[in-house]
Amino acid sequence: MASMAAQTSAYCGYYYNTRSKHHIGSARPRILLSHQQNDEDNSNKPSDQIARRSSELAVDGAIFNLSGKKPEYLGVQKNQQALALCPATKNCISTSENISDLTHYAPPWNYNGSRKKPVSREVAMEELLQVIKTTKPDKFTPRIIEKKEDYLHVEYQSPILGLVDDVEFWFPPGNNSIVEYRSASRLGNFDFDYNRKRIKTLRLELEKTGWASAESF
Repeated sequence: MASMAAQTSAYCGYYYNTRSKHHIGSARPRILLSHQQNDEDNSNKPSDQIARRSSELAVDGAIFNLSGKKPEYLGVQKNQQALALCPATKNCISTSENISDLTHYAPPWNYNGSRKKPVSREVAMEELLQVIKTTKPDKFTPRIIEKKEDYLHVEYQSPILGLVDDVEFWFPPGNNSIVEYRSASRLGNFDFDYNRKRIKTLRLELEKTGWASAESF
């Protein structure tokens, strides 16, 4: 995310729900920092408070395993050739959704949308991989989990809490140069539009090579 403060606020709904569930009547786990006696007066500096807060959040993330479990329904669906729909929560977008669903729908991409000379699916896949590897929206770290000729699954992990979002890309069969995608958080009920912002950031980078959105976004 743009900053640690932004990341903390973005997932505060889930974080505090977890805390209240597991810490009733007990103190939160903390990292004890050792200071010399003459440094005690500086312990309330904003920088010191931020450092302690970061350490606490990291410990909480490790204890509660905030990465979440990988959904079993990822990938191109067997009952119909499309990526999965979104759950009812407001932390997912998918090109498979109905266009009338303003919360979850996002338009597909066309990797030859603004090129004078069209490229193959293989070239487009390499362009997509390059942008994913070199772009870190909101400082989330991308990790490629699965790659096929027409499909790509990437995990994006937050820098402090270790929260994971699953992002999928699918090149449907045919010669229309379309790329479908789905971006969803594993935990929580809302994401402050981080999934949508991530997809837009990637698209803007891809537009430099000739990609385009099938619709305004």
